Amino acid sequence: MSWQKLTLYMMVLSALAFHGTCADSEQTCDAESPCEGADSEEQDVGCGCSALNRQKSGETVESEKEKYRSDHVSQIDEATYPRTNQMVLLKGDTFTMGTDEPKIPLDGEYPTREITLDSFYFDVYETTNAEFEHFVNATGYVTEAERFGDSFVLEARISEEVKKDITQAVAAAPWWLPVKGADWRHPEGPDTDIKARMDHPAVHTSWNDAVEYCQWAGKRLPTEAEWEFAARGGLKNRLFPWGNKLTPKGEHRMNIWQGTFPTENTAEDGYAGTAPVTSFPPNKYGLYNTVGNAWEWVSDWWTVNHEPTPQSNPTGPASGNDKVKKGGSYMCHLSYCYRYRCEARSQNTVDSSAANLGFRCAADKLPDNIECNNC
Repeated sequence: MSWQKLTLYMMVLSALAFHGTCADSEQTCDAESPCEGADSEEQDVGCGCSALNRQKSGETVESEKEKYRSDHVSQIDEATYPRTNQMVLLKGDTFTMGTDEPKIPLDGEYPTREITLDSFYFDVYETTNAEFEHFVNATGYVTEAERFGDSFVLEARISEEVKKDITQAVAAAPWWLPVKGADWRHPEGPDTDIKARMDHPAVHTSWNDAVEYCQWAGKRLPTEAEWEFAARGGLKNRLFPWGNKLTPKGEHRMNIWQGTFPTENTAEDGYAGTAPVTSFPPNKYGLYNTVGNAWEWVSDWWTVNHEPTPQSNPTGPASGNDKVKKGGSYMCHLSYCYRYRCEARSQNTVDSSAANLGFRCAADKLPDNIECNNC
């Protein structure tokens, strides 16, 4: 079967997929007891986070002069939260990107293609609140969520007091609510803070915010190909950075949703929200939390059409409407967002932000004053 015919075939199958149940029964799926045939394309197509886009980009953003300010008060306690801006050198190589057995075909997870990359550096950890704080302290940068005045938060994590003033929801995913005052410093709204979460990923960061941070740090966002190469950790045709078993030997290896989404997270992996970026074992390249915890922006514009021919250092389309994000988050669950896999992908507009959306950086050259873990 040609890849073009496979594309059409997979799109039809995806359109027939039934949300949250097996296609031929009323059996409920969950992360530990997947439906019979859960490795097929009969999977739900999302938890709604790709719908969290600003309706009119920039309409309510303050003037450009408000992008930076000097009245921020630092919350960093470096004795408690040491730097986590280390990188690893990933030597140039050829790897297989994508899959020929897509779980969510409409996301463009297929076909497989041979990708050759030059050597590059990659952040060991997701960008933390503490690292983002260093950036804000140095520049006075104000994130887009702060300038818009709101960002998206899962309803189950919002206080009843804050909920009283919310009158809107995301139609395609009503568990997502726009919360005034939600931003990277206030992850679940104005009555929350990050004082005990400085080693957690900085969330509510838009693609534009991530680019600003990476440039300040002497880095850049990784391409999607670089990100997937790094996440796979040298393994080929595996679902996760460690293999195909979700919980090898009964051990949790990432921070995702357990229980019934979106109403009950049993937090069997130890976390109901984000986790410290040092949590869980690293992959074979020494990288932590490339799947689960927080979605991570990459530099590519979104497309679902991929040529199966070999490519070198691909950077994606020249333009588009959305940017790609990779890795899934603590909100991902088999029945609603089976995107905590290496080849999985989703998208948002460049100014979108949410409580499960963060980033990490890459670089062509090791920046000054950055430690390389394997150089």
